[in-house]
Amino acid sequence: MASQQAVSNVEELEQEEYDYEDLQGVPLSISMLAGSLAGISEHAFMFPVDVIRTRMQILSSPSQVQYSSVLNALTRITSVEGARTLWRGVNSVILGAGPAHALYFGTYEVMKDLTGGNRQGHQWASTAFAGGSATIASDAFMNPFDVIKQRMQMENSAHRSVFKCARTLYQTEGLRAFYISYPTTLTMTVPFTAVQFSVYEWAKKVLNPSESYSPMTHVIAGGFSGGVAAAVTNPLDVAKTLLQTRGNSSDAEIRGASGMIEALKVIKNREGMKGFARGLTPRVLTFMPSNALCWLSYEGFRFFLNQRSKENSKTA
Repeated sequence: MASQQAVSNVEELEQEEYDYEDLQGVPLSISMLAGSLAGISEHAFMFPVDVIRTRMQILSSPSQVQYSSVLNALTRITSVEGARTLWRGVNSVILGAGPAHALYFGTYEVMKDLTGGNRQGHQWASTAFAGGSATIASDAFMNPFDVIKQRMQMENSAHRSVFKCARTLYQTEGLRAFYISYPTTLTMTVPFTAVQFSVYEWAKKVLNPSESYSPMTHVIAGGFSGGVAAAVTNPLDVAKTLLQTRGNSSDAEIRGASGMIEALKVIKNREGMKGFARGLTPRVLTFMPSNALCWLSYEGFRFFLNQRSKENSKTA
């Protein structure tokens, strides 16, 4: 009996080590494919909540609808415009999220490895730098798709097609319209990603010191890190939304905002400090489950794709 128990313990240790090794040294191509699949899953699933966040963050004119809460926004949108409105613009996200997240996670894994983020212990500086680098690369690709998405999410938007929306923006506002919010986006997403990755890696190691494949760990650590990062960077997200939707505003001051500083001044002058909390609840409600889903998908796809790759190489 004792010998059987000893054998069982050895097998468990070997399995734990096997799982841990399967999460290390994963080929870059597999990490990028896993990131692409994770990005599409995350954004498509959470898109209706993102619509509500956008609506609540837009500085409306007196004639436009003001939303007092997430439930109020959901009720008014579905009753007045129909439930399909909650999915308007999702094609733009799907088209952009796949390649953008492949670039995102690929850059992260490369930079984390180069700066020593895979060493033992909590490598805060390395993971923060790798996360910042990842978002600079991916946002350069994703920003135009995000602008199109938000134009289609607006109340009474005339845009029903991603490609027609892109063509209209280019003809009426020029190429600049797709990137006017990019500096503001980076000002927001670089600290967001730095906080998110640092908190995620820390939480993951605290919850699962062996770093074996653990879906529950990835869900909890991902959700927690997403909520923290979303709350910290919400004021910048409000400014970004103003810049991305200014072309549809009838307000001269809003239309004239050409950068982050001007956008922040408009918000401060119109609503004071409370203006920077616009959309905070739906933003946190978006990023907690979406980050949990993203990390669960990413780590899961990466683990199983790597397993399949190893099995194929053995049978080849």
